[in-house]
Amino acid sequence: MDVIYGIHAVSEAVQSRPQRLEYVAVTRAAQDARLRKIMESCRAAKVTVRTLGREELTKLAGNGGHQGVLAVANSKSYADLEEILAHMRGRHHFVVVLDGVEDPHNLGAVIRTADGAGADGILIPENRAAGITAVVAKVSAGASEHIPVARITNVSRTVEELKRRNIWTVGLDERGRQDYDQIDYNMDCALVLGAEGHGLHQLVRERCDFLVSIPMLGKVPSLNVSVAAAVVMYEVARQRRKPSIAQSDVRGQAKRREGDGE
Repeated sequence: MDVIYGIHAVSEAVQSRPQRLEYVAVTRAAQDARLRKIMESCRAAKVTVRTLGREELTKLAGNGGHQGVLAVANSKSYADLEEILAHMRGRHHFVVVLDGVEDPHNLGAVIRTADGAGADGILIPENRAAGITAVVAKVSAGASEHIPVARITNVSRTVEELKRRNIWTVGLDERGRQDYDQIDYNMDCALVLGAEGHGLHQLVRERCDFLVSIPMLGKVPSLNVSVAAAVVMYEVARQRRKPSIAQSDVRGQAKRREGDGE
């Protein structure tokens, strides 16, 4: 069984996958309008609602960040690569591959951003990496209920498999010689992100088609993985939303330079 807690996470679970839920528990002092709305949604979806004391909720959640509500659900069923590739959200594939992200807060933040940026799904390693937990679900603000997440046995082999399927692989690494916004993402692509601290493993880095970095203007060499992921994912989204704008801007700049005699 999994425990999902927090107003946004539970609300999304009730709305998107009520069949997974054993019951939803709310604090006996449920005066918050958002909690009442969740209870109404539960009744409409025929999900059992229980009232518990705040200490009982804290014990079930494992911490006090439950905001007065939690849901007990059947264990999350992970997707697989085939399922993710079969359901594109745009004209081109956009897959996010995580090379061993261990912090559940980082994973939750990446999931939330991936959903917002229009990614098709996320691939995470089975071992030595964070999985979908109550903390991840809460940090993702419910996005983990919407975007498919698949577990893979080997990241470098998965990168090779994506390449065999004509999906370009773009590794984000501080040693990358290209800036992240120099790539044209209007293609089937996978964004490969490294773990906290050491980044991409060497074999994974070597197998990526492109290796890009985010320019750092300060003293620290890199960003937190979830922040870096957001920067690049929204560049992908920006280019795909209005692919002609960047091209017309370049043409316009070239014409102005010609006019100025540069």
